[in-house]
Amino acid sequence: MVASPEADKFARHLRMLKERNGAGFSRLGKLAGVSGSTLHRYCSGLSVPADYRVVHTFAKVCGATAAELREVHRLWALADASRSAPPVPEPEEPPVVPGPPGPRAVPAFRYAAVVLGLLLVGGLVWSSGGSAAAPEVDAGRPLFAPGCSAVAMGRNDECVRELQALLLRARGRITVDGAFGPETLRRVTAFQVLAGLPPTGSVDTPTKNALYAQGVDMATWSPAEVEGRIREVFVERPDVAVAIARCASFLDPQWVLPNTNGSRNWGVFQISDARLRDLDGTPRRALDPAWNIEAAHRLWSARHDFHDWPSCEAAAVPG
Repeated sequence: MVASPEADKFARHLRMLKERNGAGFSRLGKLAGVSGSTLHRYCSGLSVPADYRVVHTFAKVCGATAAELREVHRLWALADASRSAPPVPEPEEPPVVPGPPGPRAVPAFRYAAVVLGLLLVGGLVWSSGGSAAAPEVDAGRPLFAPGCSAVAMGRNDECVRELQALLLRARGRITVDGAFGPETLRRVTAFQVLAGLPPTGSVDTPTKNALYAQGVDMATWSPAEVEGRIREVFVERPDVAVAIARCASFLDPQWVLPNTNGSRNWGVFQISDARLRDLDGTPRRALDPAWNIEAAHRLWSARHDFHDWPSCEAAAVPG
């Protein structure tokens, strides 16, 4: 297994904390509540813990400062998002059938391609009076080219670059680098929600059509605007509420995090699918920062604490 860049950065930070402490994996794992072998996998980048509280406990045992606890949570959140994203399936190899006597077997698809090509050329010559013409490609919509049929997590090419450029044109916050990683997955999912499409995270035909139609505006609040509104709503504990939101979403109103059980968390305060049902909300409403912040305050008001965000509470209020 090859670790993602996010998991690798997270693992390097864990190794730094471990080396500073000086204790072995067995002892530190016991203190953190996991086995020594499990802790070794975390520090090697081979797996990412699903529960941040294990990371928090390990970091505190290693003497991490408040700033280091915030940084390790930031790295864990990015690594967790990368771990949760679905991988791109590998293309299947074409079947191979024996060819004529000789040293090599010939793939069956080559025979089919030759026959199909001859038929197509013959048909084109017949229909056009002797001049074969290549099928036209819509130059204005590259995502519909045959080579861009499967634009999904893990891909890195010009098809992804075109996708990112379209999301940027819709005023989404995204880096145009040609790499379909967790950031692009989040933006695609948010775009689908805003477009009224199933939020699959996969760039299917309806999503491509919506991207080219340019009918979706992804513009949203800046982190400064989000923080200001949180302080207005959470008048009881504004500093902690801002820290919780920064921990949960980096104050990004369109932050979407997939979970291993198939559910997702949405928006500024990462409200889960289950909580949305309790709050009579939807993913679209959860991506509205004003609604999300008000909904989070309703959750806080139930017990006047941040029990709905246990991992972020540990990161935001170290001690």
